[in-house]
Amino acid sequence: MATVILVRHGRTTANATGLLAGRAAGVSLDQIGRDQAALTGDRLAAVPLVAVVSSPLERCQQTARLILDRQAGTPYAPVDPDLTECDYGQWQGRTLSDLASEELWPVVQSQPSAVVFPGGESMAAMQARSVAAIRRRDAAIEAGYGPGAVWVAVSHGDIIKSILADALGMHLDLFQRITVGPGSVSIVCYGANRPSVHATNTDAGDLSWLSNGIHSGDAAVGGDAGQKAP
Repeated sequence: MATVILVRHGRTTANATGLLAGRAAGVSLDQIGRDQAALTGDRLAAVPLVAVVSSPLERCQQTARLILDRQAGTPYAPVDPDLTECDYGQWQGRTLSDLASEELWPVVQSQPSAVVFPGGESMAAMQARSVAAIRRRDAAIEAGYGPGAVWVAVSHGDIIKSILADALGMHLDLFQRITVGPGSVSIVCYGANRPSVHATNTDAGDLSWLSNGIHSGDAAVGGDAGQKAP
């Protein structure tokens, strides 16, 4: 089966100041964020990616470019609006410290499936459209490039957390247990029977073992021998 590498964009000027950027235009990677994205690109340089799909927001496209620049080939590089950030509505542009005093804040923490941001999107709708986008892209990439294909989706923290929660079979209300840092790499393979999650929130380590994709099948009782570098 194809393998998707979920990459969160690098740190931004908004992240550094505790601002909820949402879908605001002009939010760029800061120097630390550029370094994080470049490191992710270096980690993926040994993996022949067939596609690098990005959220349309600037910070994700900048991250995608730093990954693409380190590829020996020329992966397909579309923008997918369904991978864009959650629409936080009236929360967008406010500081996290200010938002923590809102009545909705503890619901976001403990029951996100019930959250609808004022003037914006529900977290359930956010998960539904992002999971559908990843599964749709993954199926198309496998059909076009074969079961060993490896591709990247560059998106946002809450988006990637919701995709991982789905792959792990977790209810959305548990997704705040997942951490996805700036520039991090998480790995999912959608097998014939179920998804398998091979990594979450990694920011270091060799990824060359992904160069031939992940060969999914029945889970090995007691655990398998692990992946080997080519």
